[in-house]
Amino acid sequence: MQHQPVKALLAAAAALLLLAGCSGESKGPQGSGSSRPNPAASGPASTASPSGAPAKGSVKVLSTLTKDLASPWGLAALPDGDLLVSSRDQGTITRIDTETGRKTLLGSVPGVAPGGEGGLLGLAVPPTYASDHLVYAYFTTESDNRIARVLYDERKPAGQQLGAPDTILRGIPKGVIHNGGRIAFGPDGMLYAGTGETGNPGLAQDKKSLGGKILRMTPDGRPLHGNPYPDSVVYSYGHRNVQGLSWDADKRLWASEFGQHEWDELNLIQPGKNYGWPEVEGKGGRPEYVDPVAVWPVAEASPSGIAYVRGSIWMAGLRGERLWRIPLRGAGLAAEPQAFLKGEYGRLRTVLAAGGDRMWLMTSNTDTRGTPKPGDDRILLLQVK
Repeated sequence: MQHQPVKALLAAAAALLLLAGCSGESKGPQGSGSSRPNPAASGPASTASPSGAPAKGSVKVLSTLTKDLASPWGLAALPDGDLLVSSRDQGTITRIDTETGRKTLLGSVPGVAPGGEGGLLGLAVPPTYASDHLVYAYFTTESDNRIARVLYDERKPAGQQLGAPDTILRGIPKGVIHNGGRIAFGPDGMLYAGTGETGNPGLAQDKKSLGGKILRMTPDGRPLHGNPYPDSVVYSYGHRNVQGLSWDADKRLWASEFGQHEWDELNLIQPGKNYGWPEVEGKGGRPEYVDPVAVWPVAEASPSGIAYVRGSIWMAGLRGERLWRIPLRGAGLAAEPQAFLKGEYGRLRTVLAAGGDRMWLMTSNTDTRGTPKPGDDRILLLQVK
């Protein structure tokens, strides 16, 4: 794949976008004309038509950006388009040059205590990155899950480019399973986090617990006055294990969630609403709980990251080893979900909009539950519609 050196132009455009408070996980931006994805621009190519996304879509694997990643989990884009990847088990953050695929180790995040499904999980780059050079991380410690921000100084030697963590939120319950971990900045410039109930279902219905929730906070980790509960970062509750967060073209928040034995879920998130776990798995039809917009048998999904591109939510499947396309019409489905890449790349962990019809896809076969092939884990560049 041939690339043009466009980093300077991308950085200038990204500064304007970040000042506008847009999220890299919201509207899929439009490409620059170069074959390298452009995360800085935005345009109509990424939005759904008024009548909804087309019923049928397609996926083409354009290239493999990089290989040999160890237990990758979080994926975030810098303003110039390069990617940051977290290693769950090693507790490190690595930068991937999206022109060459070259890896640069930024360093380790102190305090990470990997174990089971815990470790260094989600990453997020704030709208203010151009001025503050902060990177946000969700990780497991010996006592809890927490969110911290670290200064990234790329002028320092490789492996020594991360400052000391500044913890903005602590006390998220931890467990061997169901640690949640996805974080993202929304179109409002606020930080959102998906958490899990650590295998203790009662936490999901306890509004005083941060487990089994979607959280909304300022970049400093404080509750917002507009949140549904006074002096609380809890935004929605009744979740089993939230794994993906993304916003559509109309700034609606969507979340993917693990089921137990029957149904995995894609939910449209409304502030203050109860999503039913553990009383309901899948669609219960009970007025006190919000039903998911779409469900899958757990063997076909076990969903992880999601991204909004070309009018559809794209959802990575772990146990299901496939990529799901969920075409949207407003707040509902435009057509039945479609599965792609079934079994071709093993477990799929994270997806990230990359501009126009491009999307990054990261595999997850070195997480102790997959069957690694030579070169795993990898990041692929997809063309989708």
